[in-house]
Amino acid sequence: MKKRNLVRAGAAVLAALGASAVFAQAVVVAPVPPPPVRFEPVPVARPGYVWDPGHWLWRAGAYAWVPGHWQVVRPGYRWMPGHWVARGVTWCWMPGHWA
Repeated sequence: MKKRNLVRAGAAVLAALGASAVFAQAVVVAPVPPPPVRFEPVPVARPGYVWDPGHWLWRAGAYAWVPGHWQVVRPGYRWMPGHWVARGVTWCWMPGHWA
């Protein structure tokens, strides 16, 4: 009986960790707002993929552009692109994820 409860508790922990996988990534904080988003033409649609637009990423004390790319579709989910959020005097990167 104890083994069964332990297995259930382990499954609950794994489910909770899976639900918060977005928050398991390293937190990126920048002291200044990102530059305006660059215009990037979206390539012709690819079946089974969704376009993840390019974005600025804070690296080594400066912003660097990360070009857009294709993400493999996850049936039943919607791709939420990453974005920057102002938090007081700093800016935090919220990575893209499936919701």
